[in-house]
Amino acid sequence: MDAYVYEYAVPVTFPGSPQTAFVALTEPEALETWFAEHAEVEPRVGGAYNFWGKYSLGAASKARATQMVTKYDPPTTLAFSWRLMDRDSEVTWTLRPEGEGTKVSVRHEFQSLPQGVRVKEMIDDLWRLHTGNLCFYLMGERKIYRPDFDDPDPIVRHEIEIDASPAKVFAALVTPEHIKKWFPAPAPVVEPRVGGKYGFGMSYELDGKKVEPPPMTILEFEENRKLTITWPDWRGDPTVPDQKVAWTLEDLGGRTRLTLVHSGFTRAVDVSDYPFGWVEFVGAIKKTAEEL
Repeated sequence: MDAYVYEYAVPVTFPGSPQTAFVALTEPEALETWFAEHAEVEPRVGGAYNFWGKYSLGAASKARATQMVTKYDPPTTLAFSWRLMDRDSEVTWTLRPEGEGTKVSVRHEFQSLPQGVRVKEMIDDLWRLHTGNLCFYLMGERKIYRPDFDDPDPIVRHEIEIDASPAKVFAALVTPEHIKKWFPAPAPVVEPRVGGKYGFGMSYELDGKKVEPPPMTILEFEENRKLTITWPDWRGDPTVPDQKVAWTLEDLGGRTRLTLVHSGFTRAVDVSDYPFGWVEFVGAIKKTAEEL
């Protein structure tokens, strides 16, 4: 099978200098915070770059940790070999300064594409997850999300307290004009009942293809208490089962505890960059509700 090269230029600028980011990529203590359960690094070409444990895809045990440094040019370039899914591969991190921050890109090159279902999507989701955690690690005050890759039922969960009543928070979730304030939705549609539609009216281009997500379906609608909707595959793949997104509201006596749970992923890596996107949207919901 032909070689496969995956490249991902992270669209956001990471806080801190390339030197700071390079330390996060090469210090075992840092790697064990945002990347892997266990890590051992010999910072030189030919040195070990071992990582393993439940947070490492295909390397749950130390016996599977055979990664090796192949390029070491601080603070701009780090590359390592990785035997992943029975295929030899090389990962290259590239860091460059931009303003007061750092632009990060990842290149993952396989000698031959691994076998499996939606493998290219899996590789993409893997690096969206890892780069999101690296960014949050460098931000210092954000929650790192590392799924157990053997977990058959992974979820993304966020909880926040809002200085507004459950009625105002619920209104922010189900009123089209309010949805526009926390989600980039040009034409939200909400049919406020179980079985009704819940859509953002958005479209975007992905790999040269226009994706127009269909409206979701409301599964649970308890006014001022709970809203649950279906969530289709963001790449527009109809073979991928719908996920679920549930917002639960708890009355704290004039304030509200809002809990978001995104579930129904077919594999842990499919959480992709949802943990980081939902942090931003939940924060925007808070701001919207508090301004009502």
